[in-house]
Amino acid sequence: MNKVVEIKKLTKYYGKNRGIKDVNLSVNKGEIFGFIGPNGAGKSTTIRTILNLVFKNSGEAYIFGKNIDDNSELLRKDIGYLPSEVEYYDNMTVENLLKYSASFYGDIKQERIDFLINKLQLNRNKKFEDLSFGNRKKVGIAVALLHEPKLLILDEPTSGLDPLMQDTFFELLKEENKKGTTIFFSSHILSEVKKICDRVAIIKDGTVIKTEAIDKLTKVDSYYVTLKSKELNKLILPKGKIQIKSKYNNTIKFLFNGNTNDLIKNINKINIDEILIEEPTIEEIFMHYYKGDE
Repeated sequence: MNKVVEIKKLTKYYGKNRGIKDVNLSVNKGEIFGFIGPNGAGKSTTIRTILNLVFKNSGEAYIFGKNIDDNSELLRKDIGYLPSEVEYYDNMTVENLLKYSASFYGDIKQERIDFLINKLQLNRNKKFEDLSFGNRKKVGIAVALLHEPKLLILDEPTSGLDPLMQDTFFELLKEENKKGTTIFFSSHILSEVKKICDRVAIIKDGTVIKTEAIDKLTKVDSYYVTLKSKELNKLILPKGKIQIKSKYNNTIKFLFNGNTNDLIKNINKINIDEILIEEPTIEEIFMHYYKGDE
């Protein structure tokens, strides 16, 4: 079976308020799948619905080929889930929380608990109520990974983590992925999705508007060009391929769409003081799709 998660026209309303509507997507076995959109777009609702934590209004959702309506309890033993907000028993220590969580999955060795505590730099003797937001998130990550699940579902996993711990977290995810774990990674931080994901779905106003391989999504034929020259009045740019962003003090900045060789041929006809050619950022590429400018 190639599809680990399959969703067809999944819809969830909260009374008259829209949660998600007609969401379609599939996650293939062994991939790291990104799910991106700003806060309020429907990412968490989608996740909670496919986990049967909230009940759908209509549509279908399958995990490992099994319908979630009839098999949610059975499926959870093979799923690791990190919610966006992590809450556990306040008076339990980190180690006791992990041991308690491990008890639901059978034979999890102490070595696995120790590995995660050390990897995530957790204080095993500290009570959960005394932890910072970032350390609470790290406990949630450890709980999700304890039983080496076949499917790992992460909802905004890096919020609260410092940059060094984010790098450690990504290394950990890659290690688990190499062992065969499929990862569903929900985030509004586009740069981290680009860093780790194979494919990505973009959700807008509760509906998936684009699903694409990350390398194809970020492959662009447009470039930002900043050019400084005292001979700008002699510059002839290709028609229909230029959007001028600014022009001042012998400097012009424009968006060029097309073959850069054609652009260079035109620019070489004048004397150039400075030139900078840049690709759009991942955020700008995202907004291109999000605004419907295709």
